[in-house]
Amino acid sequence: MPANRNVMYLIIGVLVVAVGVLSYNLYQARKQPEGVQINLGPDGLKIQSK
Repeated sequence: MPANRNVMYLIIGVLVVAVGVLSYNLYQARKQPEGVQINLGPDGLKIQSK
């Protein structure tokens, strides 16, 4: 029985780490980039400071 409990704790730990990693990746994807953004389009060249 203790082996089953250890496996359960291991699975819960892995799930907690996975949720943390996915949350961090989502945060990084939605964060505004820092620096300068350069766009070249039909209206010409646009340079924006972030």
